[in-house]
Amino acid sequence: MILWEQGKWLPSDPIAKYIPEFAHLKVFKGVDADGKMIVEDPIHPPTMQELMTHTAGFTYGIFGNTPVDKIYQSANLLRSASLKEFIDKLSKIPLLYQPGTQWVYSVSSDVQGYIVEKLSGQSLPDYVQQNIFKPLGMKDAGFFVPADQRHRFATLYDVDGKGELVTSGFAGAFAAPPRMPSGGGGMVSTAEDYLRLAQMLDNAGQLNGVRILSPAAVRLMSSNHLAANLLSGKFGAGSLVMRPGLGWGYDCAVEFDPLELGSAGRPGNILLGWSRRHVVLG
Repeated sequence: MILWEQGKWLPSDPIAKYIPEFAHLKVFKGVDADGKMIVEDPIHPPTMQELMTHTAGFTYGIFGNTPVDKIYQSANLLRSASLKEFIDKLSKIPLLYQPGTQWVYSVSSDVQGYIVEKLSGQSLPDYVQQNIFKPLGMKDAGFFVPADQRHRFATLYDVDGKGELVTSGFAGAFAAPPRMPSGGGGMVSTAEDYLRLAQMLDNAGQLNGVRILSPAAVRLMSSNHLAANLLSGKFGAGSLVMRPGLGWGYDCAVEFDPLELGSAGRPGNILLGWSRRHVVLG
């Protein structure tokens, strides 16, 4: 959204304007009698707005079991050696559906991370540090935990085959900068730092006299951009189901009609996170 304010992109722009590798994306149509994938041309090139609302045609490869999801899994997309390798792999995989016709939680945010790098000329970690974390005083937010701060890192747990809690090895992933910094996840922070980010958005883009976004940018981000036919209850992620009153803005769920939902919130409430718990800004 910072880059949008700088005039670097428009919602109507084709994604391929910034990622030429996506200029010839195909769309999954089904499989033939021999089980071979059938593809077709997109009805229109997927746009930046569709990318930011999870309606561009991408999927995640984690939650679904479609033939396209299986290609994501075999390509090991999210373990690519770099964002460029991730984009190169993704450009060879067909879209799951025609752009704009469905809502599927996807790698769209990871694609945006790559676009941030291209438009800014900086790495994603450097960009967010310079333009978001440092101005907001988020001193503990980043893509890894420095060695001198490891003692403060919360212990993570998993459940083993016997149903017992065991220390997770996942924490080791945060010991060094990632090869592929993810726009969709993988950062660490503290509750205090995360509150600063959330409070900035709730304050229409500023915190303690530091402005990150204009009120107009926050309004655009927190407005519903899904067509009415996608608010049918058919699409969603976790407990967030797109329906009348609850839609999707730019990279966040939004309550655009709280009365319709029976909510006490205000129009434009942003829901950060789609699991059983949400951070509600409103």
